[in-house]
Amino acid sequence: MDEKAVAVTPASPGNLDAVMALLAPHMENNLLLKRSRQQVEDLLETGFVAREGGRVIGFAAVDIYSRKLAEIQCLAVNSDWQQRGVGKQLVGCCIDLARRENVLELMAISASDEFLISCGFDYSLPGQKRALFIPTRQD
Repeated sequence: MDEKAVAVTPASPGNLDAVMALLAPHMENNLLLKRSRQQVEDLLETGFVAREGGRVIGFAAVDIYSRKLAEIQCLAVNSDWQQRGVGKQLVGCCIDLARRENVLELMAISASDEFLISCGFDYSLPGQKRALFIPTRQD
């Protein structure tokens, strides 16, 4: 398994089944928020797939909320390919897309802080504020 054999390209509607299969174990293990097929299909427009040969081994997308803020969504890499730079390639593509779209800040929510920090993310918001969240519904 050679990292150089991995190609990261914009996602297309034809990738939906492979992306759903990649995301399924991550969602089942609560590593990713559960997403419907329609939600993932909507993310393909601003998403990227990593492939080794013809097989999808990674996915990430950018959800652009406004000119001020976007979020990386559904970042997942096949377990056989983790710790090999695939996630960093996907995050890099997401950052580049946010820059091309002139989004001021790109955020990512993850259980893997170290990984995101290694990609250049930080905890601080302007003025050393912190984001706090409260769920408004029960799923």
